[in-house]
Amino acid sequence: MSQAQAKRYAHLFDTTRCINCAACTVACAATNQPELRLHEDPGWHALPSNIRRVELNIRDRPSLLLVQCQHCDNAPCIRTCPFGAMYKEASTGLVKLDEKRCIGCSYCVAACPYNVRWKHPKTGLPMKCMGKTCESLVAAGQSPACVAACPAEARAFGDLNDPASRISQRVRAGRTIRLLESRGTEPNYFVVV
Repeated sequence: MSQAQAKRYAHLFDTTRCINCAACTVACAATNQPELRLHEDPGWHALPSNIRRVELNIRDRPSLLLVQCQHCDNAPCIRTCPFGAMYKEASTGLVKLDEKRCIGCSYCVAACPYNVRWKHPKTGLPMKCMGKTCESLVAAGQSPACVAACPAEARAFGDLNDPASRISQRVRAGRTIRLLESRGTEPNYFVVV
């Protein structure tokens, strides 16, 4: 990989390995919103986490899908923000929030077709994956909290532009889909099915 080439960070969720233990969701909430861990988010009926649990029943077979910010290359939240507070970091490809420019209008929350944005009940700021603590972990060369906590290795995170990275290998080796591709968002969240 060229030194000048930017990273393209992405998440992977493997439905074939997930054991439905909620370790990733608990780790996300405890790591990124420890001040809220005793509160239930009224919209999700779960811990205030950047991971949303979606239960499906396909052909009478219950299925679980865990979704979070897709870090889209064509992110609706960025296009919708009237103040330029949402942006895509050029060096990592991660969609981020500039809190100094945000007024809490929640246009980005409403624009997300994945329904994974939420408003912090105390600060009024829109929340999403990655939280600040996970950003610090990644900057230090570690995995985000959800990936580190998963006992079944159902999660991966890394640079898709690095063919030797674990996520690149898993995306190449497994049968993956990207959610709502027809919306043109170009998500960087891969689901192994």
